[in-house]
Amino acid sequence: MERKKVVVAFSGGLDTSYTVMYLAREKGYEVHAACANTGGFTKEQLEQNERNAYLLGATKYVTLDVTQEYYEKSLRYMIYGNVLRNNCYPISVSSERIFQALATARYAKQIGASAIAHGSTGAGNDQIRFDMTFLVMAPGMEIITLTRDGNLSRQQEVDYLNAHGFNADFAKLKYSYNVGIWGTSICGGEILDSRQGLPESAYLKHATKEGTELLRIGFEKGEIASVNGTAFEDKIKAIQAVEQIGAAYAIGRDCHVGDTIIGIKGRVGFEAAAPMLIIGAHRFLEKFTLSKWQQYWKDQVANWYGMFLHESQYLEPVMPDIEAMLTSSQRHVNGEVTLELRPYSFSTVGCDTPDDLVRNKLGEYGEGAKGWTSEDAKGFIKVTSTPLRAYYLAHEGERE
Repeated sequence: MERKKVVVAFSGGLDTSYTVMYLAREKGYEVHAACANTGGFTKEQLEQNERNAYLLGATKYVTLDVTQEYYEKSLRYMIYGNVLRNNCYPISVSSERIFQALATARYAKQIGASAIAHGSTGAGNDQIRFDMTFLVMAPGMEIITLTRDGNLSRQQEVDYLNAHGFNADFAKLKYSYNVGIWGTSICGGEILDSRQGLPESAYLKHATKEGTELLRIGFEKGEIASVNGTAFEDKIKAIQAVEQIGAAYAIGRDCHVGDTIIGIKGRVGFEAAAPMLIIGAHRFLEKFTLSKWQQYWKDQVANWYGMFLHESQYLEPVMPDIEAMLTSSQRHVNGEVTLELRPYSFSTVGCDTPDDLVRNKLGEYGEGAKGWTSEDAKGFIKVTSTPLRAYYLAHEGERE
């Protein structure tokens, strides 16, 4: 009898390793381990994942590289929108989960799988990101979640793997890390105590440089185009170049507190040099090149874009509409921004843009007016004050 096919969204971690072995060994599935890479895995890690998948009993292992798709369909819009959840978190690894789920669902349909599995627990956001994407993209396909359904402990999973000859080291660490192209999230340890922050030892990247350094980031229609004068057609490589420079100063560290999709408060530490530097430079350039109302309305829709992306609403039909507005807003966001880097922080220095609205023929702020006379200014001020003067003429007692 032909065995039923199941695709496991395989990260190589404990939960997905247990899932592969249990489904192959106990349930008799033909297990396809699919590792969707959005830029967070090294070549060596992917090779180890493949070896482990077969040791665990998988019939087939595949790496699904969706890094470019992740950039084209998400990252560039997050840059256009300067998206930071709660003005803090660049929606790092959480945004990658959507594209990992999309890639896994596509693969499951491609091979005619009858089921699709992931290793998320019942206490976090990832279960929602995977389940919702699978329900929409692979309707009718069974979703298997052994860790969630069995409320399994790490030790139970480790014991099962060890008992069946898989002795990889899944020791419980103080911190758990999710590394991605758009930053690294850090959970556990002091993060669980609201009174504490993360110590230096919790971070994966540490300051190796002292003093200051200038970093120049160029943009064309809002997209990163160059780093320190070197042009990049491949935007992923441009992001990686900024990350390498910024990480040497340990830039981009913080702790985010926010509302999870399931309604409880969550706290996560992160280090994200490239996102913070690129968004910081991009926002600065927009101050020179966008009108007041372009900036205002773009900020409103970008906030919603970030919320929808973080809360597993990427497939909501309004998302392409928001993306269209964000894209339109970037038509004059061109130029090069200079940042000054130092250990743990950076500041904006200046920008060179052909679309500079600060330099204009009408006047220089605080210096001199060329587009209006002094009488024009006095008349403008008088007319602008009309609503206030009318109100206080009617309510004299409120002037004090």
